[in-house]
Amino acid sequence: MDTREAATEFERHRAHLTGVAYRMLGTLVDAEDAVQETYLRFARTDVGGLRDVRAWLTTTVARICLDELGSAHARRESYVGPWLPEPAVGTSAGLTPVPLGPEDRVTLDESVSMAMLVLLESLSPAERTAFVLHEVLGLSYGEVSEVVGRGEAACRQLVSRARAHVRRRAPRFTPDRGQHATAVEAFLAACSHGSVEELVRVLDPDVVLRSDGGGRVPGVARRPVTGADNVARLLLGVAARYDATSRISVVNGSAGLVFEADGSVVGVMGFTVAGDLITEIDFVVNPEKLGRVTHRR
Repeated sequence: MDTREAATEFERHRAHLTGVAYRMLGTLVDAEDAVQETYLRFARTDVGGLRDVRAWLTTTVARICLDELGSAHARRESYVGPWLPEPAVGTSAGLTPVPLGPEDRVTLDESVSMAMLVLLESLSPAERTAFVLHEVLGLSYGEVSEVVGRGEAACRQLVSRARAHVRRRAPRFTPDRGQHATAVEAFLAACSHGSVEELVRVLDPDVVLRSDGGGRVPGVARRPVTGADNVARLLLGVAARYDATSRISVVNGSAGLVFEADGSVVGVMGFTVAGDLITEIDFVVNPEKLGRVTHRR
């Protein structure tokens, strides 16, 4: 296989690899770097000797991500305020999971949500890697072992601990995308009316709002805000201070909001919905994480 053929073959798997890397690292820029490094290694490999190109690429990008996770954790410990993933706005084949079976549908659908990616941040690099590879992508423990460099028994323990952690802390959510979108539309309507009472009605009493400004945007809460009344008053106060327009878009696989002002994107909001109430809001306003979001002209 010559260089051109190798490049063509790699492009067939790029979206899949980006999805794997994004789930493991939480930022598209880091995911793209990991995918590019995977390509460089692929180009130096005897492709003809590979029995399963996709499996080799998946294992390789996962190893690269595992190496990156350690330094990423160190950087995020000094991050100003809550750290949120870089939002993935719009549709992307690489971020759309392929179902393994009915019992896995919830985990797969939610594996790319803002709330789930925040939760995965609380796992160790090895636990996160093992969880994503086994629980989300369906790799065997033997394949996971090749990536994390531990025996199969140890990998089973990693997955077991990660699974238990996720089950304890996973947010309640509505898997129905139509119901999710309806709740977001109700939220947007309530915000446009400027009524605290109306907004509170679409929020769960224990709703949590996380805002990520990275220390670069004034007036952004540096700690999570909880409670429907607190969240409603904060959001309406922010809306009153800024002249921004909003539109509904796909954010990490579900309906969310994109905010624009002065010809640029200034914020992206992702939601977790249970029933017809919003239980979690993840609001990214750090400009460094909004560069890939397309402004509607």
